[in-house]
Amino acid sequence: MKNSTKQPIKRQFIQVHNDDNVVVAIQPFSKGEVFEHNSRKIELLDDVPAGHKVCIKAIAAGEDVIKYGYSIGQATCDIRVGHHVHSLNLKTKLDGSERYHYNNQVAAPSIADKVPSFMGYQRNNGLVGIRNEIWIINTVGCVNQAAKRITDICKQKYAGQADDFIAITHPYGCSQLGDDLSNTKNLLASLIQHPNAGGIVVVGLGCENNQLSKLIGDITGLDESRIRYYNSQEVTDEIETGVECVEALLQQMASDQRTQQPVSKLSLGMKCGGSDGFSGLTANSIVGRVTDKLTQFGGRVILTETPEMFGAEQVLMDRAQSEEIFNQTVKLVSDFKQYFIDNNQPIYENPSPGNKAGGLTTLEEKSLGAIQKGGKAIINEVIDYGGKASVNAGLTLLQAPGNDAVSSTALAAAGANIILFTTGRGTPLGFPVPTVKISSNSGLAERKPHWIDFNAGQILDSDMSVDECADKLFDYILQVASGAKTNNEKNDNREVAIWKNGVTL
Repeated sequence: MKNSTKQPIKRQFIQVHNDDNVVVAIQPFSKGEVFEHNSRKIELLDDVPAGHKVCIKAIAAGEDVIKYGYSIGQATCDIRVGHHVHSLNLKTKLDGSERYHYNNQVAAPSIADKVPSFMGYQRNNGLVGIRNEIWIINTVGCVNQAAKRITDICKQKYAGQADDFIAITHPYGCSQLGDDLSNTKNLLASLIQHPNAGGIVVVGLGCENNQLSKLIGDITGLDESRIRYYNSQEVTDEIETGVECVEALLQQMASDQRTQQPVSKLSLGMKCGGSDGFSGLTANSIVGRVTDKLTQFGGRVILTETPEMFGAEQVLMDRAQSEEIFNQTVKLVSDFKQYFIDNNQPIYENPSPGNKAGGLTTLEEKSLGAIQKGGKAIINEVIDYGGKASVNAGLTLLQAPGNDAVSSTALAAAGANIILFTTGRGTPLGFPVPTVKISSNSGLAERKPHWIDFNAGQILDSDMSVDECADKLFDYILQVASGAKTNNEKNDNREVAIWKNGVTL
């Protein structure tokens, strides 16, 4: 579904919050140009690229620069009205000494009475899938090619008998110790239980650290009728055995049909990658509205990218349902900061060069924009990397890095039926579950229609409101949940990446 538009630009600058002392340029402007803000004419004192900030209230050296209603850093010199605000005059205030406090004034979330529906697959364990696929998962990188060959054969031989056949491959599972081995095992175990898969084939080797018997044996409540597994060292032809396993699963899946399901059965994962100065204003904002809508309908939303919460974590912590959830959120953030420290890396080495080129200056600014994806929903669950989110209504925080592939894989493993992936600069990446790419600007949607599924840039190009755009996105999500294919599915972009942070033997 493409929503790019050629309509003329209605706005020149956006002030996100009434308390902000900067606005964001919608298009490039040159020094000397004049724009009007709140009936006041402001002359630009610098060239200003699209997505970058302009001062609208004089800011003295040492004072806070305000965007989203919060500080995004400290002015390093006096900034006059009309000046471009970026790396030359703005720096982060973060230094690792932040302290957090619990806000016990969180109101109980409200659940809407009338709940929309979609057409999904009811599973025996009570979960609902939006695809009826067969996933071929390997325990160890040594059998990656076997998993891929099985998948390729089945795509040809059994075309149309399942929604798709997907090889979920990775380079790990052998010579891993401690947390690395646990990460691989836990993540694969969660993927094995994903409701989008009507059948699972697990291909092991036999001598790897990630032993097949241990991996399967530790999964509770596994539907044995929907899984087949074997070690390649123990069969004559591992490819032929895999194809036979798929054939047996297809017989089990033959009677599966889509049925009407309440949207409360849906789980969404929220991710941003290649952010620009518009991401927090358009794409992340409409995704935040979707978060609020789905959780009010009783659905589950999963938010991750822990280092991209740095600088905005207290805003999230203020939405913790209880002191226990607050303490778990503090631990989530503190553990990731310690991960940086243990590896002798600066905690605040962010944003990326691409982010800065797009107008993001400090980590506070990037994080405040990133957490827009969580809307205003109450946080009622915090889970470790590789863990599974619960199915009841609410917002889950998931431990994972900001890396697109690692965090999105973790979202899929946590149970997300769909990943909403916002981007200002674009990426072709896709993951085991349908990945809805949402552009923050229309230019990207027009240049890369084979990447982008939904254009949030129409908010900038027309008089469409954020809420109206969010409603359109929500309608599209229901279409995807009912079977409409996303670009990552059409292009067969199905990446998997596992978090590695330890020793390899």
